Amino acid sequence: MAKKRTQLVLSKDVSKLGNSGDLVEVSPGYARNFLMPQGLAVRVTPGILKQVERRREIERVRLLELKKVAETQKATLEKSGQFSIEKQVGENDAIFGTVTNQEVSDVIKAVTGLEIDRRGITVPEIHSLGTYRIELKLHPEISATIEIQVVSN
Repeated sequence: MAKKRTQLVLSKDVSKLGNSGDLVEVSPGYARNFLMPQGLAVRVTPGILKQVERRREIERVRLLELKKVAETQKATLEKSGQFSIEKQVGENDAIFGTVTNQEVSDVIKAVTGLEIDRRGITVPEIHSLGTYRIELKLHPEISATIEIQVVSN
């Protein structure tokens, strides 16, 4: 015998269940005794389903816009060529310290004017002068690779 399930639309984020606006199926007791009295969910009606679809469409359009922005950023970064970071140098062309994500973000902003989140930048271990490839995550589906020239100041 199949268990009965109740369809609800969440009005607030509920951990381990879903985010606001999600259509979920839960047991009738959970819906009746917890979700609805707490104001966390409402019963599904045709009007509410239309609202959910409208929200999903708005979110889909917003995500497409973010992807287009990321593609534009990737094209700009790849056209701008090589970036240079100056570091203080010791013996055998070894640099003092290392090149950080923030330094890479700052040099990109100075050259192209693009704001790249430092948390999306993957910098290899850099301990000497030379050219290095840096991976930038601009969007969950879009990455770009740039070259950084580490030079003596």
